[in-house]
Amino acid sequence: MRKTLKFLHTLASCGLIGALLGYSIVLVFTPQATARSYADARQTISALCDYLLLPSLAIALVTGLLAMAVHRPFLDKRWAWLKAFLGLSLFEATLATIQSKAAAAAALSAKVAAGEVAPGALEASLASEWWALATVMVLSLAQIALGIWRPRLAKR
Repeated sequence: MRKTLKFLHTLASCGLIGALLGYSIVLVFTPQATARSYADARQTISALCDYLLLPSLAIALVTGLLAMAVHRPFLDKRWAWLKAFLGLSLFEATLATIQSKAAAAAALSAKVAAGEVAPGALEASLASEWWALATVMVLSLAQIALGIWRPRLAKR
């Protein structure tokens, strides 16, 4: 059971990092020649979030918490508790920033492409997108670092 949870947790972490990198790549290389092509790219980002980012995040969080419950020594390790806290923070940050921004930008860019909204409206909603993406990526990498190095975090 422990190895299965570890495998699923690692696989989900790979999916999470891959989704964040894919999100970044699509943002960087999005064709902005027409509003329609930009709206299509935003739909791609939204699909990445819906089908890879959120499921990977949920699986990583659940398997990490189950691993703590199944493997009792993890309950005495501070790094495991810090990892659990960061995992919950990562889940909330991803839902509140990445997922909501991706969905809002996809809907807004579709309206811009349809001519319902002025093109300048999209710029205001995307101003903090890179910061949110970077924050979630740093939290994800911190999670991975804690899982690999498992620092003692002992009291002095």
